[in-house]
Amino acid sequence: MPKVNFNKITPEIEHLTELTKKASEIDPQLYTDYEVKRGLRDLNGKGVLVGITNISEINSMREVDGKRIPIDGELFYRGYNVIDIVQNQPRGFHFGFEEVTYLLLFGKLPTQEELTSFCKMLADYRTLPKNFVRDTIMKRSSKDMMNTLARSVLTLYSYDDNPDDTSEENVLRQCLQLIAMFPLLSVYGYQSYRYYQMQDSLIIHRPRADYSTAENILHCLRDDSKFTPLEAKLLDVALILHAEHGGGNNSTFTTHLVSSSGTDTYSAIAAAIGSLKGPRHGGANIKVVNMFADLKKHVKNWNSEEEISDYLRALLHKEAFDKQGLIYGMGHAVYSKSDPRAIIFKKFVEDLAVEKGYEKEYKLYTLVERLAQQIISEERKMYKGVCVNVDFYSGFVYQMLNLPKELYTPIFAVARISGWSAHRMEEICGHNKIMRPAYMMQGEHYEYNPIDKR
Repeated sequence: MPKVNFNKITPEIEHLTELTKKASEIDPQLYTDYEVKRGLRDLNGKGVLVGITNISEINSMREVDGKRIPIDGELFYRGYNVIDIVQNQPRGFHFGFEEVTYLLLFGKLPTQEELTSFCKMLADYRTLPKNFVRDTIMKRSSKDMMNTLARSVLTLYSYDDNPDDTSEENVLRQCLQLIAMFPLLSVYGYQSYRYYQMQDSLIIHRPRADYSTAENILHCLRDDSKFTPLEAKLLDVALILHAEHGGGNNSTFTTHLVSSSGTDTYSAIAAAIGSLKGPRHGGANIKVVNMFADLKKHVKNWNSEEEISDYLRALLHKEAFDKQGLIYGMGHAVYSKSDPRAIIFKKFVEDLAVEKGYEKEYKLYTLVERLAQQIISEERKMYKGVCVNVDFYSGFVYQMLNLPKELYTPIFAVARISGWSAHRMEEICGHNKIMRPAYMMQGEHYEYNPIDKR
């Protein structure tokens, strides 16, 4: 038997690809003719209403005299403005991600006693099954950490004595354990990749019970386990801002959709991870960092508005970087005037830039932010305003924290698992019908002929 190269694109595959491309063609005009909301969005970009939630709320428009006008974006977690949550954190060495996780799951802010007990529960759960690192994470390291994370989550099914029990109590137990484990699954997955793919040292640190989620990420990731209070605080803010973003974002909708089938927690969360991996969802901050790296190669004077503007126009004209016609980090599907997460983040980013010696880069980012909005408005016909989004600064923050790019999206998942868990609980507790959206068939009907007569 000849050896088959399963990774090779053969002429036969190329031919079959052309057949399936032709078979997959849909006339775009049909979406207009039958008022089908392509991508579950209307012509104004607003998401089609498919569910009701009380977990979070996003506001970007307000109705005045019968007209919808854009407003500064607002994001609420269980009715609490996320700006207030971040800005009103107690002074000192306090971390808010665990508090936000409690809020999202249980619908109320915890007392100090409740928060202390909750953090202890997460610390107790922040351990992996015996030999899990050796038998699962260290086997056949993937080049993409999101695939490693999904594989680890699916494998945890085999270590659960009641994996298919979808009672509220059991699902909550599973969700809490995953929230606690995600930092370890992500960081250890990267350490495995670093060891096998990069031929680097393998250093595995055990988590500390007295550390927050943000602190444990830095502690387990860094060889010397050292970090500054500002580094940990800014990572904690990043986790808070990424923890939840309405039921309509792709990965959260996936959680609802898959959970509605009655499947197990591990399958539902693995599906959400697969959604977040997509560059149109969770991978945007890496695109921003890579775009700026390309900008630095082609723009000699970082203070020149003319040079930077020329580069940004080249991006829009598909003449620079990845030639996709996009300025990454600019614009959002929901927000038009401003993304509240970006506004909050920016206030902390400058402090970290000063601490890390990135003042010049920070100035460049702020200049690009200002010029890009002007240029996009000039070059494109926009049905709504364009604003900088949270991805614009999150990648820069992770870069200053010296986090590997491979972990940018997994850290997003470490945060968003809190929101996914809240939405899975909402689906389990309040619904008993499978989601089944309708699709319209377009095409002809044919008479089947036996193969010998074709």
